[in-house]
Amino acid sequence: MKLNNRQQELLNHIRREGSGTIEALAAMFEVTPQTIRRDVLLMEEHQLLSRYHGGVRLPGGLENLAHSTRQTLLSAEKQAIAAQAAQHIPNRSTIFINMGTTAEAVASALRQHRGLRVITNSLHVAAVVCDFPQAEVIIAGGVVRPRDRGITGEAAIDLIQKFKVDFAVIGISSIDLDGTLRDYDHREIRVTQAVMAQSHQVLLVADRSKIGRPALVRLGHISEIDALFTDAPLPAAMNGLFAAGKPAVHIANFAATTPTTPPVSTRRAGKER
Repeated sequence: MKLNNRQQELLNHIRREGSGTIEALAAMFEVTPQTIRRDVLLMEEHQLLSRYHGGVRLPGGLENLAHSTRQTLLSAEKQAIAAQAAQHIPNRSTIFINMGTTAEAVASALRQHRGLRVITNSLHVAAVVCDFPQAEVIIAGGVVRPRDRGITGEAAIDLIQKFKVDFAVIGISSIDLDGTLRDYDHREIRVTQAVMAQSHQVLLVADRSKIGRPALVRLGHISEIDALFTDAPLPAAMNGLFAAGKPAVHIANFAATTPTTPPVSTRRAGKER
């Protein structure tokens, strides 16, 4: 389809940001909300965008976006999320980091840490961490997915179950408003479930575009997470999920994305799993 200049700019904006509200887009392009809705409806018919109540996002459901595309979406926000998550991980920790661009950002944010042992099923994460001083990297065996160099399969699960780690850093494709965690690949979900079961603390890193995004396969529930790191306040409809204080919710501070000296404590916080 041929898009006019406004429609192309709108599409480019959503590709960069992941999502946007109708009202904000109308203000940005100085048109009425009705005009934006017509633009979105046209692009939805050609599967370029997907509508949700009050907003628009990239289409999803059966397949995730390409890894190279996800690397460019909300990249500054992911770095801010990663910087804050890294501050919750002390030196000399044992960590599992799963696949995904936000999890990869956390791996990069751990560069100043010392004495880390990192287990991962992502070749991207392994490539980042193996250059760290005083860090040991263990890669799960299994089948490598060409599209994102993630590793899944029974061999990966068998290795993970041999370890008990201090922290799991996991990314996710979708968080439903009812707290259900979702992803696209049932094989990846089985690996992530094994990781969560073998971790003393589970840290979920997810930018705002993951909230309410459609994804096919259920991973678990937000109540199984110890801390959520994101970049924007959560919808009011989710408030009841955090009434008991779990998971703790951390909103990234964009003015403080430079890594600082990590905590020196090596004691594990939180309950044993």
